[in-house]
Amino acid sequence: MIQSYKQRPQLNKNYDTIIIGSGMGGLSTAAILSKQGHKVLVLERHYTAGGFTHVFKRKGYEWDVGIHYVGEVQRKNSILKKLFDYVTDGALKWADMGEVYDRIVIGDKHFNLVKGVSNFKAQLITYFPDEEKAIINYVDLVFKAVKSSKNYYICKAAPLMIRMLFGKILQNPFYKFSDKTTDEVVRSLTKNETLIKVLTGQYGDYGLPPKQSSFAMHASVVRHYFDGGSFPVGGSSQILKTIDPVIAAAGGTILVNAEVQEIIVKNDVAIGVKMKDGNIMTATNIVSNAGIMTTYNSLLPKAIRIKHHLNRQLKKIEPSVAHISLYLGLKGSPQELNLPKTNYWIYPAKYDHDTCVKRYLSDLSEPFPMIYLSFPSAKDPDWINRYPGKSSIDIITLMPFEQFKKWEGTQWKKRGQEYEKMKEELTQRLLKELFKQIPQAKGKIDYSELSTPLTTQHFVNYQKGEVYGLNHNPSRFRQSFLKPKTPIKKLYLTGQDIVTAGVGGALFSGVLTSISITKKNILKSL
Repeated sequence: MIQSYKQRPQLNKNYDTIIIGSGMGGLSTAAILSKQGHKVLVLERHYTAGGFTHVFKRKGYEWDVGIHYVGEVQRKNSILKKLFDYVTDGALKWADMGEVYDRIVIGDKHFNLVKGVSNFKAQLITYFPDEEKAIINYVDLVFKAVKSSKNYYICKAAPLMIRMLFGKILQNPFYKFSDKTTDEVVRSLTKNETLIKVLTGQYGDYGLPPKQSSFAMHASVVRHYFDGGSFPVGGSSQILKTIDPVIAAAGGTILVNAEVQEIIVKNDVAIGVKMKDGNIMTATNIVSNAGIMTTYNSLLPKAIRIKHHLNRQLKKIEPSVAHISLYLGLKGSPQELNLPKTNYWIYPAKYDHDTCVKRYLSDLSEPFPMIYLSFPSAKDPDWINRYPGKSSIDIITLMPFEQFKKWEGTQWKKRGQEYEKMKEELTQRLLKELFKQIPQAKGKIDYSELSTPLTTQHFVNYQKGEVYGLNHNPSRFRQSFLKPKTPIKKLYLTGQDIVTAGVGGALFSGVLTSISITKKNILKSL
């Protein structure tokens, strides 16, 4: 049954804009357009809205499925903070994670990443005193890469004439960084293998190890957290709760259990959507936050795909990595269990990141190439009010979709004993790694649940359960079609595919898509 995420609404016959998908990109676009006077309808195929910003609850616990920490929201003058305030009318509040936002664990050695650029450099220099010059040059390059990205992204929403006249001038400085791999750039600064491993120790935030990832993507993530990490007060569900009133104030609605079957295109113009139940809804603009692959492969008529050679575009990009997540509920408060706010990135002692990934993919019984530990209950100051005497932990690692492909098409939570047995084996392996770092958690686990790439496929509708949309390799940033406007008039894209992975990239995609639709400089409003 189609319904509002809060209550059954009175639907209009026509909307200014229909948005497919209620993830961060869709919500951001909806809120910004609402503030420009658009009546917006957001359609979510699942029973819960929010995409990777939603939470789920089991047996007296809750977990955030995609938001583990966000950078730049403690800086009042940052564009990200201003944008979050804009789309939520300032209602979304953030809790600072403290001095150490990430801890890189390599074997039995720990390396803290601390907030503040000068502190970040000074701390690394204490670990690697002979590499001071390399560390300083590295930070400088990170800032230069991020600075060059601004014109690159704005160009995506610029009119065709501007792109034709000034596209190269605006984009070429960025390509100097995006065309190189993270490994190439970092190895040009230092040959210290441990330092390289530490500097690239956040690669899990975008899913590709250093020899495959674009340095521009790496720099974006590193810069994002220089001022520390933050967590939404009240959990990531507050993102949806604070954006929804902004959409509703302009007469807009978020619907759940509302699956779009097809985007209706007439005379090369997108005019509406056909729902799975057969209903047709129309709008002046159609925006897809379902990802470019799902949009083109599953939502557009085949004749349109052929006419505009959309399959050629899709051959130039590839899906990002899939993952498994272990969600744990523990008896005892975060304070009682002494759980940290700091995230842990855990790596094997031997080999570089790429070699560890390659070894693991060839034999999954080999050590996990990366394990990420997050402690959301410790990060959220409101947690103790909602769940007194309880805690939560998330554990994430890479997992190829192919490992679970034989269960594709089976029903969620009803995939059979063999599937459950495999999940249990993976759970025990992850718990073993957790107890090495957080021994006090042993004997306190009250509930556990493992999600697989099939779970992501089920809830997010990505074809291979990918968590970050498209791979962030150098060639990805050369694809000019990864922008809001599509070859079909009045059909637009939003979300992480047109910017980058993560809540920040998806949030900013809403700005670019709104500029493309309204032809107004939305950034001025900020």
